[in-house]
Amino acid sequence: MLIQSLEQKTRLAMMTVIVTVAGCVIICATTIFGCWSMIDKERQQIYVLDGEIPFLAERAQLSSNFEMEARAHINLFHQLFFNLPPDDSYMRYTVGKALYMADGSALKQNQALDEKGFYSDLLSSSAICTVMCDSIQFDPKSRKFTYYGTQNIKRRSREMKRSLITAGEIESVPRTENNPHGLLITNWRTIENKDLTTW
Repeated sequence: MLIQSLEQKTRLAMMTVIVTVAGCVIICATTIFGCWSMIDKERQQIYVLDGEIPFLAERAQLSSNFEMEARAHINLFHQLFFNLPPDDSYMRYTVGKALYMADGSALKQNQALDEKGFYSDLLSSSAICTVMCDSIQFDPKSRKFTYYGTQNIKRRSREMKRSLITAGEIESVPRTENNPHGLLITNWRTIENKDLTTW
């Protein structure tokens, strides 16, 4: 009877030890996982100091902002390429900046416009050429876009409004000072550029 009681007490003690060890392992694993998650979450946050006051700024992933950046890149490229004052050096400067944002297809279009006398015509007639973006259709999966804009060419004698539709694709490249969005327009072409009104 004494031996049986001793065996029961030993089993009870063994079960208590096993349950305690298992509980400790579960608690330790949960604590480690919780700490790891907290550290990973903290790594996603950036603190910006304004004087001595820290402000929390969350780091954004490029994928979440890609569509917005692509639209901004497309719009900026068209503004630089088509907003042209009657100033030769400034015209070359803005078109040159636009060419950093696209591949050789933009350079070909620039050369074609130069050969047709578009730039020299703007200079000789003191014309101001501006473009307004109406809309940009962009597909993030295929990275293809279509730009819809209105081009306004204002001369001393008359003013002309033209529709402008271009298309192309977007490629990711390293960010530089001349290409802050880190994107490159490829296979760029003009689909339509026709007169709407003249007065």
